[in-house]
Amino acid sequence: MRELSIVFRHPDFYVLDKPAGAPMHANDNEFSVVHQLSEQLGEPLWPVHRLDTPTSGALLVARNHDAAATLSGLFAHREMQKFYLAISAGKPKKKQGLISGDMQKVRRGNWRLLHSQENPAQTRFLSYSLKPGYRFYVLKPITGRTHQLRVALKSLGVPICGDERYGGEVAEHLHLHAWKLKFHYAGEMFDITAPWPTYEHFADLPATIEIF
Repeated sequence: MRELSIVFRHPDFYVLDKPAGAPMHANDNEFSVVHQLSEQLGEPLWPVHRLDTPTSGALLVARNHDAAATLSGLFAHREMQKFYLAISAGKPKKKQGLISGDMQKVRRGNWRLLHSQENPAQTRFLSYSLKPGYRFYVLKPITGRTHQLRVALKSLGVPICGDERYGGEVAEHLHLHAWKLKFHYAGEMFDITAPWPTYEHFADLPATIEIF
């Protein structure tokens, strides 16, 4: 099994730096990432949210039932602030703002963003020049839908590097990283960061990045 890295420890939860490719659900080749961490630490753990298998970064896991219920509620009630980093090739339709629209499931498990606003997926974003032909994006999802961020950048005409499902430039890894979690829990404010990877285009990110 993988050796997993913990970026924050609390009596009620851990924040794991989930590697790209680590699955949330067991498959024929590998146990779920939460099961792997549970085995590594020798204690039971409870998932409270999920990241797509190819997405790296901050994954919050609870250490007891009560914490699992409370932390899951923060996600459900949009009281968990999440920030992601993404890298794409090309020029976006706009460089910052709000991406909003209903999501519709299409063939082969893909999704697309519609212009309608009945129950929209919403993502705020900023973008910055990275190097010739590439930009990086700070993404703050307001809602939490399947493939939301990947579809959002696709809708701007700049699918994420490594995201072959949505037409992104070929790369070994999906360039989408769950960078930061900000939330209140048990009377405290937490601001927890998972350092971004250093492979491929991530190696070109600046040392400091502004957020909203």
